[in-house]
Parts: sequence; C-alpha cells; structure tokens
Amino acid sequence: MTGTNIRTEWVKVKNGGLAIDAYLAQPTDEGTYPGIIVIQEIFGVNEHIRDVAERIAKEGYVAIAPAIYQRLAPGFAVGYAPEDIKLGREYKEQTQAEELLGDMQGAIDYLKTLPNVKMGGMGSIGFCFGGHVVYLGAVLEEIEATASFYGAGIATVTPGGGEPTISRTKEIKGSLYAFFGKEDALIPLEQTEAISAELKKCNIPHQIFYYNGVGHGFFCDRRSDYDEASAQDAWQKVLQLFSSTL
Repeated sequence: MTGTNIRTEWVKVKNGGLAIDAYLAQPTDEGTYPGIIVIQEIFGVNEHIRDVAERIAKEGYVAIAPAIYQRLAPGFAVGYAPEDIKLGREYKEQTQAEELLGDMQGAIDYLKTLPNVKMGGMGSIGFCFGGHVVYLGAVLEEIEATASFYGAGIATVTPGGGEPTISRTKEIKGSLYAFFGKEDALIPLEQTEAISAELKKCNIPHQIFYYNGVGHGFFCDRRSDYDEASAQDAWQKVLQLFSSTL
C-alpha cells in the first residue's frame, strides 16, 4: 500500500466535556482501513508526529494523533531545543493516567464514526512519553496492537502517581512491540528487563527490540539521536505488527 494518496486535517475528539485537537491522516481511495492512534512525544503534535501519522496513512491505515496536552496547552507543538524539552517535561508532569486513557478512547471513538475505518480492533504507536502512554493504553478494549518506542518510566511510575504502569500489564488485550536504544540514558536496562519479564509472566504476545549504539529518540529524524538504520528496521517491524494483527 506504500504510496497511497492521503488527505489530512485537524479534527476534534471528545473526552467527556473536553474537545481535543487531533491530526487526522487517511487514504483518499475508497475502502475501509484499520485505525491507528498516534501518541506524541513531550513536544506536542509537532511536525514529526504529523509526519508519522501521514506515513501510516500512506501504508493503508487511518491515523489520528490527539493532542494529549490539550487541557494544559492547546496548540502546543515545539522542536527539540533545551527550552522545548524543559517545557514539554513540565506539561508531562501534570498529566493524569485516567485523562490520558480518556484521550485515547476519545480518538478511538472518533475513528469509529468514520465510514472508511474498518470495524474491529485498532492499533497504537507512541514515542518517548507517548511510548509510555500507549503501553498504558494497551489496556483499552479496542487496542489489538501496540508499538511503544522508548517509553520511559513504565516500570517505575504512572502519570499522575500511583502504581507504576507496568502493574497494569496483565490487563493488556492485544500484542505489544517495544523498541529501545541500548544507549538510552533515560531508560536503564533493568527497567526494560522488568518490562520483558512482566509481559512474559502475564502471557502477553510481545516482542522487545534493542538497538545497539543508539540512544533515546532514535526514530525521530529531527533529533540528534536519530539513527537511520535502526529507525528503518523498527518501522518495518511496526508495519509487520499492524499488518499481521489488524
């Protein structure tokens, strides 16, 4: 399906009384396509996240990226300068797990209203903080495939406080792929090993991929940690996950 013509637009999805901006990318050809939820890094639904949504749509999916900082900073989208990192982390620290789950559910519910979205399970993909959020969101009923990229803190914390997100692993409904750089200073190896052990213990269909010599953010070609070979390999594995599951 690569090369499929697409169209993009900003839409609104609902989480209770909150209207959340979301970037929608979908094929222009008639037919029905699986839905994919794309969850941002701490930098908002910026150019990189919009590009990921578009790449997914060109592969024959309907992709939607909700702005999970909507209640904190509507329209937030920044680059990767030190001041951007500082601000993005400040917003991250104010998020709440149940609100984030509601934001993802709102995006799922929106996709269900579209005539070109295939009925049945959906997928999710997230990066950085979004990698943590989609691991959390893997507990949602409709999510059958999750691609979690370098999600920090899964084994140690949860947004807003409480039991670490890893404690909800047993609630995961579908398959999960996780991607980590071996040199990621933000995610110690013992944490990724704890995630692997918990996924095995809970009998969750999964694979964990480690990339040697790369750090945090290796998939993003706008970041200094970008590694082209690792990013391309991970992308093929994401497409394999989605095509075999959805």
